[in-house]
Amino acid sequence: MGSPTFWDNTERAQKHIAKLNVLKKSVLPVVAFQKKVDDVAVMTELVEAAEGAERETYAKELDGQVGAMVPELDQLEIASFLTGQFDRNNAIFSIQSGAGGTEANDWADMMFRMYNRWAERRGFGVELMDVQAGDTAGISKATILIRGENAYGYAKAERGVHRLVRISPFDSNKRRHTSFCAVDVVAEITEEIEINIPEDEVRTDVYRSSGKGGQGVNTTDSAVRLTHIPSGIVVVCQNERSQIKNRAAALNVLKARLYEKKQDEQRAEMDKFYGEKGEIGWGSQIRSYVLQPYQMVKDLRTGLSTSDTQGVLDGDLDRFVNAWLRAGCPRHRNKEIQMEE
Repeated sequence: MGSPTFWDNTERAQKHIAKLNVLKKSVLPVVAFQKKVDDVAVMTELVEAAEGAERETYAKELDGQVGAMVPELDQLEIASFLTGQFDRNNAIFSIQSGAGGTEANDWADMMFRMYNRWAERRGFGVELMDVQAGDTAGISKATILIRGENAYGYAKAERGVHRLVRISPFDSNKRRHTSFCAVDVVAEITEEIEINIPEDEVRTDVYRSSGKGGQGVNTTDSAVRLTHIPSGIVVVCQNERSQIKNRAAALNVLKARLYEKKQDEQRAEMDKFYGEKGEIGWGSQIRSYVLQPYQMVKDLRTGLSTSDTQGVLDGDLDRFVNAWLRAGCPRHRNKEIQMEE
């Protein structure tokens, strides 16, 4: 950046600055934490050299200082796992109700609320892209865009099938029901990744938007549905009043899904050598939420469980996300490196 010719190419200069900012966000917290470690070392020497009441005072201060550093170290450790190619990108997050009719639709609605609250807890922005109401209650499908630093890196931990067991509020006989919903997460693709989709491979349908959206949203054919004919992938966007904006947003999501499909195919090929299932489908149940006859949420991948079901449904998901990152990401990173090689 100190070069006299640095700003001769504005576009290149801005890319360098963006990379620098990313590196600073990774390095500076570690540097700041190292300074605290050095301070603790000095404090330890003071404790060892002091005597009597002064030693007790220094020791108490040292304990408080070290105790305050533990959660900070925990965050640094989690951040060290977010080194995937797209971990820093925004996340396109979809919820799809499974078999079970009204029960599954209500469970999808509960999950939609849970993930919105989780995003708010982390300071992420949430943009509703599409939502389809259920026939009787809840929703059958919803897609949101989660914006923020490392949004995809964290959100990808939730990809898979989620199972709910409870006494159904829709059953007059108060029987226990089991419902399933699938979560799919793909990274929003930046301009650095080129995905070319021939126009003759995409069918565009426009229709009238549904749901809340302000004056005029339900009076024009602004909603857009894109169907990628070769793969069968369908993307819907209706959050904007403008058909042009909705099509641009839908096309962006379609590119992200096509790129993720390509990545999944590569992972599936690599998994032949690792003995793991690469495809993400309805058989990949990752978590059970049991509200009856006992209270427990258990992640089937890491074995982590909690009886605080209400807290989890209110968006307290970081315990599961962090456990998955600790348990799964190092192996996943090694596989990605070998794929690139």
